[in-house]
Amino acid sequence: MVAAAALPGASSAGSAGLTAAPANTRAMWLWGDDPADEVVPWAAQQNVSEIFVYVAPSVLTNGDLARLQEMKQLADTRKIKLRALGGDPDWVGDHAAALAWQRAVVSTGIFSGIHLDVEPYLTDGWTDDLQGTETAFLKLLDRMRGGSVLPIDADVPFWFGEYKVGKKNLADEVLRRVNSVTVMSYRDTAVGPNSIMAISQDWLTRGKNAGKRVRLGAETVPLVDCPHCTFHEEGAGRLQEELAKVDAATRKSAAFAGVAVHRYGTWRTLPA
Repeated sequence: MVAAAALPGASSAGSAGLTAAPANTRAMWLWGDDPADEVVPWAAQQNVSEIFVYVAPSVLTNGDLARLQEMKQLADTRKIKLRALGGDPDWVGDHAAALAWQRAVVSTGIFSGIHLDVEPYLTDGWTDDLQGTETAFLKLLDRMRGGSVLPIDADVPFWFGEYKVGKKNLADEVLRRVNSVTVMSYRDTAVGPNSIMAISQDWLTRGKNAGKRVRLGAETVPLVDCPHCTFHEEGAGRLQEELAKVDAATRKSAAFAGVAVHRYGTWRTLPA
């Protein structure tokens, strides 16, 4: 395993300099090709300060570049940052594809960061060769950190801290390699048993110790097999109420970076 001091962006500062993000700090995922002039004004109304914008590997040739450029112009006027959203479980074993995507993203000049959604646990290797898959995933993060100067934020499940890579903790090893993480803390209550805060506390603690930011995620997509994981049934009012409770509960969590809502299309159409 590479020593922490040799890892790009690695930090041994612990919580030094970290303070919890202001209440109502919001981000959101944008997976579709929705028009920029609809997305950005609506995001601003929701106090969104970062949008994770899906970028296809073929962005330079698929005709979508003009929409992304317009989105940047509109976002800049509202002081909203755009992060390039991309990822595929296959990238765990195909680093070349991931690095090619990264080069395309950087060449556009549009984005202030990279937002990775790779999810290695969706590969067959997670069952067939766990240690090899974890190691390959961490190597992917190493290579992408070295692939550009853009900061990297990674989507992570709340349970990564339960896994080891050799004798080291997987969550800690991920934190060493990225600038920040966004926890898929998908629950429809803010506090209490099996809540957003309950399942995220491990990451908030590890983030504080590593000196890295930890954003929490909230789901709005309908999930038939896990209704308690999404606000789809509860609606927009309940979402706002519960996220305000998350803000209140994280005032002493130095690593807390705000809440990201998944995702634009279903968030915008939530019932009141």
